[in-house]
Amino acid sequence: MDQPTLYAEPGTSWWPLLWGPVFAALGCGVEALTGPTRPLLWLLVGVVLLLPTALWVQARRRLYRVRLTPAALHQGREELRLRDVEAVEGVEPRAGAKVLGGGWTLPRGTGAVPLRLTDGTVVTGWARDADALRAEIGKLLSTRA
Repeated sequence: MDQPTLYAEPGTSWWPLLWGPVFAALGCGVEALTGPTRPLLWLLVGVVLLLPTALWVQARRRLYRVRLTPAALHQGREELRLRDVEAVEGVEPRAGAKVLGGGWTLPRGTGAVPLRLTDGTVVTGWARDADALRAEIGKLLSTRA
Protein backbone atom coordinates (compact mmCIF):
# COMPACT_ATOMS: atom_id res chain seq x y z
CA MET A 1 0.00 0.00 0.00
CA ASP A 2 1.35 3.39 -0.97
CA GLN A 3 1.58 5.78 1.98
CA PRO A 4 0.86 9.51 1.65
CA THR A 5 3.91 11.75 1.85
CA LEU A 6 3.78 14.13 4.82
CA TYR A 7 7.16 15.77 4.27
CA ALA A 8 9.59 15.53 1.35
CA GLU A 9 12.85 16.97 0.11
CA PRO A 10 14.12 15.79 -3.29
CA GLY A 11 17.85 15.94 -2.49
CA THR A 12 18.63 18.34 -5.34
CA SER A 13 16.95 19.89 -8.35
CA TRP A 14 17.52 19.11 -12.01
CA TRP A 15 18.74 22.62 -12.97
CA PRO A 16 22.49 21.67 -12.85
CA LEU A 17 21.84 19.73 -16.07
CA LEU A 18 21.86 23.10 -17.82
CA TRP A 19 25.52 23.76 -16.95
CA GLY A 20 27.01 21.75 -19.85
CA PRO A 21 24.71 22.99 -22.61
CA VAL A 22 24.99 26.62 -21.41
CA PHE A 23 28.80 26.35 -21.31
CA ALA A 24 28.79 24.88 -24.83
CA ALA A 25 26.48 27.63 -26.11
CA LEU A 26 28.72 30.30 -24.58
CA GLY A 27 31.79 28.64 -26.11
CA CYS A 28 30.13 28.54 -29.52
CA GLY A 29 29.14 32.21 -29.13
CA VAL A 30 32.68 33.28 -28.24
CA GLU A 31 34.04 31.25 -31.14
CA ALA A 32 31.52 32.94 -33.50
CA LEU A 33 32.89 36.34 -32.43
CA THR A 34 36.47 35.35 -33.20
CA GLY A 35 36.10 33.41 -36.44
CA PRO A 36 34.54 30.32 -37.96
CA THR A 37 32.47 28.12 -35.63
CA ARG A 38 32.27 24.37 -35.21
CA PRO A 39 28.73 23.83 -33.89
CA LEU A 40 28.95 20.02 -33.98
CA LEU A 41 32.02 20.13 -31.75
CA TRP A 42 30.23 22.39 -29.27
CA LEU A 43 27.19 20.13 -29.37
CA LEU A 44 29.48 17.22 -28.50
CA VAL A 45 31.00 19.26 -25.65
CA GLY A 46 27.51 20.02 -24.31
CA VAL A 47 26.53 16.33 -24.38
CA VAL A 48 29.83 15.21 -22.82
CA LEU A 49 29.32 17.68 -19.95
CA LEU A 50 25.65 16.76 -19.62
CA LEU A 51 26.21 13.03 -19.02
CA PRO A 52 28.35 13.15 -15.84
CA THR A 53 26.17 15.95 -14.50
CA ALA A 54 23.09 13.76 -14.99
CA LEU A 55 24.79 10.96 -13.03
CA TRP A 56 25.76 13.40 -10.28
CA VAL A 57 22.22 14.81 -10.01
CA GLN A 58 20.66 11.33 -9.98
CA ALA A 59 23.06 10.19 -7.22
CA ARG A 60 22.30 13.24 -5.07
CA ARG A 61 18.57 12.74 -5.55
CA ARG A 62 18.97 9.17 -4.34
CA LEU A 63 21.36 9.78 -1.44
CA TYR A 64 20.01 13.07 -0.05
CA ARG A 65 16.26 12.75 -0.44
CA VAL A 66 14.02 12.89 2.64
CA ARG A 67 10.53 11.44 2.73
CA LEU A 68 8.22 11.07 5.72
CA THR A 69 5.14 8.85 5.55
CA PRO A 70 2.85 7.79 8.40
CA ALA A 71 4.79 4.51 8.58
CA ALA A 72 8.44 5.46 8.05
CA LEU A 73 11.10 8.13 7.68
CA HIS A 74 13.22 7.62 4.57
CA GLN A 75 16.64 9.33 4.64
CA GLY A 76 18.62 8.65 1.50
CA ARG A 77 18.45 4.90 1.02
CA GLU A 78 17.75 4.15 4.69
CA GLU A 79 14.30 3.62 6.18
CA LEU A 80 13.42 4.08 9.85
CA ARG A 81 10.02 2.74 10.89
CA LEU A 82 8.19 5.29 13.03
CA ARG A 83 6.99 2.58 15.42
CA ASP A 84 10.67 2.37 16.47
CA VAL A 85 10.78 6.11 17.33
CA GLU A 86 9.92 7.09 20.89
CA ALA A 87 10.50 10.85 20.86
CA VAL A 88 11.64 13.76 18.73
CA GLU A 89 10.93 16.63 21.14
CA GLY A 90 13.40 17.24 23.95
CA VAL A 91 16.02 14.87 22.48
CA GLU A 92 19.52 16.29 22.68
CA PRO A 93 21.93 15.49 19.84
CA ARG A 94 24.73 13.20 20.98
CA ALA A 95 28.27 13.12 19.71
CA GLY A 96 28.84 9.87 17.87
CA ALA A 97 25.14 9.19 17.31
CA LYS A 98 24.42 7.26 14.13
CA VAL A 99 23.50 9.53 11.23
CA LEU A 100 20.59 8.17 9.21
CA GLY A 101 21.15 7.69 5.51
CA GLY A 102 24.50 5.96 5.81
CA GLY A 103 26.85 8.94 6.04
CA TRP A 104 29.37 9.75 8.77
CA THR A 105 28.16 13.32 9.13
CA LEU A 106 25.09 15.36 8.26
CA PRO A 107 24.86 16.32 4.60
CA ARG A 108 26.02 19.88 4.00
CA GLY A 109 23.23 22.42 4.26
CA THR A 110 21.03 20.29 6.49
CA GLY A 111 20.05 20.54 10.14
CA ALA A 112 20.02 17.79 12.72
CA VAL A 113 16.82 16.09 13.87
CA PRO A 114 17.78 13.88 16.84
CA LEU A 115 15.42 10.96 17.44
CA ARG A 116 15.23 8.73 20.53
CA LEU A 117 14.36 5.17 19.58
CA THR A 118 12.30 2.75 21.68
CA ASP A 119 15.48 0.94 22.76
CA GLY A 120 16.86 4.20 24.23
CA THR A 121 19.47 4.94 21.56
CA VAL A 122 19.62 8.30 19.83
CA VAL A 123 20.05 8.57 16.07
CA THR A 124 20.36 11.73 14.02
CA GLY A 125 18.01 12.44 11.16
CA TRP A 126 18.48 15.48 8.95
CA ALA A 127 16.67 17.84 6.62
CA ARG A 128 17.18 21.23 5.02
CA ASP A 129 14.19 22.42 7.05
CA ALA A 130 14.88 20.48 10.24
CA ASP A 131 12.17 22.29 12.22
CA ALA A 132 9.46 21.33 9.71
CA LEU A 133 10.54 17.68 9.71
CA ARG A 134 10.71 17.65 13.52
CA ALA A 135 7.18 19.13 13.69
CA GLU A 136 5.75 16.54 11.28
CA ILE A 137 7.33 13.65 13.17
CA GLY A 138 6.09 15.15 16.44
CA LYS A 139 2.53 15.26 15.06
CA LEU A 140 2.72 11.60 14.08
CA LEU A 141 4.11 10.57 17.47
CA SER A 142 1.49 12.55 19.38
CA THR A 143 -1.39 10.94 17.47
CA ARG A 144 0.10 7.52 18.15
CA ALA A 145 0.28 8.01 21.92
